[in-house]
Order: sequence, then C-alpha cells, then structure tokens
Amino acid sequence: MSATVLTAADAEKAKIQLITDEAKGNQAVHDVVVAIQAARRSGTACTKTKGDVNLSGRKPWRQKGTGRARAGYFSSPVWVGGGVAHGPKPRDYSKNVPKAVKKLAFRKALSARIALGDILVVDTFAVAEPKTRQFVTLLKSTSPDSRKTLIVSEGFDENTFKAARNVPNAQLTRAADVNTEQLLAYDKIVVTRSALEKISERLAK
Repeated sequence: MSATVLTAADAEKAKIQLITDEAKGNQAVHDVVVAIQAARRSGTACTKTKGDVNLSGRKPWRQKGTGRARAGYFSSPVWVGGGVAHGPKPRDYSKNVPKAVKKLAFRKALSARIALGDILVVDTFAVAEPKTRQFVTLLKSTSPDSRKTLIVSEGFDENTFKAARNVPNAQLTRAADVNTEQLLAYDKIVVTRSALEKISERLAK
C-alpha cells in the first residue's frame, strides 16, 4: 500500500490550520500531556496510620523509672508494626484542562509532526483476515522505517483490530479519540484520508 507524506500544503487543503510559531502552544502541550498521564494513575495507594493499626492502645511500660525512653502506645510510627506517618492515601490525580488548551495542544503537536514529515496518508488501512502476519506485512509496506507506528482511522473492522492485538510496536486509534500524547509518542503516524477529514472537523469546532 502506497503512503504519501502529509505536507503543510496538504494540511491547508484539508482545512487544518497549522501553528508555525515555534513558541506558541508549548506550555499547552506540556499541560495536556501531564493531565493525560496523571489521569492514568490509579491513586489507590493506602497506608495505615497509628489509628488504623490493629494494636493495643495501652502504654507499653510506665513513664518513669525503667531507664527506657518514654513510650505512649504500641502503634507509634517509630515502632516496627506501628502506623505510617504521612503515608499515601487514596486520591484522585486527574487534572482539569480547558477545552481551548486541549485543542491548542493537539494542533501544536499535529503541526510539529507534519513539519517533521512524520505523518503518512493512506486511502485505507485494513487486512482481509485476522492474521498478525498480514497486519505486519501491511504495516511494513506502509511505514517501513518506523519502530513504533500509530494508525489513525475513522474506524477499524474486526479483522484489522484482531490482527493488530499481538503487535506491540503499533497501535490503532480512531480519529475521534487520538490525543496529543499519542501524536508525540510514535515514530510515524499513518492516517487514512477519512480520518484526516475527521481530525479537520475536530479542530474546526
């Protein structure tokens, strides 16, 4: 399958407005990528404080006269088996990013990859059978020099989706779902013409 490099002129024809100012949008890209990565964190780490540990609350020994240091309770954080001081508790790591910032970051990342010649356009991307070998062959013919490839289409049939599951260096994503982090994470990005139209519609909203 032949693929053509998406140029700035082609993007303009597809009604995709590119960002040519190198200084514009860098902070937006950083904020959006950090937010995407933070949203993936489970935030389930949990430790027991001195009040949560299942130990007796009595005083280990009397305050004075033993020669030992003062001790008030068995669950003290300084003791083995005691509670944890200032340990992690379940929390939500997600960050709120305005829609305008998300769109700016997406446009900036897309513009940068187009400028580098890393986006390839194909008519369609599909295999006839759900075979990994067929998918790998198609991938190599489309993007032979890429170590990691992102394939963007308006949608994938079941055969193509199944064939791609065992290929670790490739990822399928819909044009409606592709995000800024994905645009930056792969060596080459293969986009179908219908997906390119969908991306144009996303940026026009």
